[in-house]
Amino acid sequence: MFLRALPAVLVGCTLLLAPLAATAADRGPSTPEERKQALEYIHNWQANPLGPQAKDEFAWVLKWLADVPDLTVHVCTILDKLPKGDKKDGTAIFGGEFMAQAAFVIENRDKRDDRQAEYLAGAMGALKTYELLLQSNPKDRQPYLDDLIQRREAGTLAQFVKERAAAACKI
Repeated sequence: MFLRALPAVLVGCTLLLAPLAATAADRGPSTPEERKQALEYIHNWQANPLGPQAKDEFAWVLKWLADVPDLTVHVCTILDKLPKGDKKDGTAIFGGEFMAQAAFVIENRDKRDDRQAEYLAGAMGALKTYELLLQSNPKDRQPYLDDLIQRREAGTLAQFVKERAAAACKI
């Protein structure tokens, strides 16, 4: 159920970010303890995106990022051909993209303006999630994601992400 609602949650949260900016400014920047907790939740989620704690950990990270004024995850449709709805874990794969970008933003605060690197981290996270899900359901292969894995292995995924970011995100 949670995974079906994830895209709607992200869109809703994105729409709410502008009003939350004032609240975030009131609360102050993220603390080292909060960043540590967020990374723990992110890594737990990445290890088991369908696990019993996944929904709560994802929700905590999402709310926390909306609350803190010093960290921003930039949502962009880099992986534009993910399956929609419940088809072949598209929502979980998108979640992997988001969580990997969140980890990048937290771990690389000095690179807050490097969206290419953030989007590449997201694409890598999505592919790792896809590979993890394939372990449970090998028949759920997706040619689009298999092609991106080949690009990753060939060292051309960064160029793909750069081109998609230019087209979809205007950077």
